[in-house]
Amino acid sequence: MDLPSFIWLWKIAAWSMGLSLLAYSLLAVTGIWMFRTRTSANRRFGTLFPEDYTGLRIFHYVMGMTMVTLVILLLCIGIIGTLGEYASLGHSQHLIAGLITVLLVLVSAGSAVLIRTGWVGARCIHVSTNIVLFFVYAWVSLSGWTVVQRYLP
Repeated sequence: MDLPSFIWLWKIAAWSMGLSLLAYSLLAVTGIWMFRTRTSANRRFGTLFPEDYTGLRIFHYVMGMTMVTLVILLLCIGIIGTLGEYASLGHSQHLIAGLITVLLVLVSAGSAVLIRTGWVGARCIHVSTNIVLFFVYAWVSLSGWTVVQRYLP
């Protein structure tokens, strides 16, 4: 069977992965900034935003939604590309790393919603999930790099 080249799909995946890593980095910076603003007695870290740091929080939410969207796009690209190339899934550890990444991103997003409702444990879950997500992102990036090497001419 003569299948079309999926190189365009991998280009979209590469851009999506790069942008999701950028979003993750921005989320880390704004999350730390919000934490320091919230816990600082003199509020000197929050001078660019009102006392309730609404602008920073909105930016943090937008970046979070962007990251969720990009990760789900990456999942779809991975499934479509792998099925198109091999007609089955599970050819490497990248599938497991990707599924764990998607799960952690969704848990993080869900706990972010729960933070706003006032549930006390949600912030701990959110921060812990994002710390673990740092290591899983490294794993999915490295395993993805080995997978992409198979597709390059």
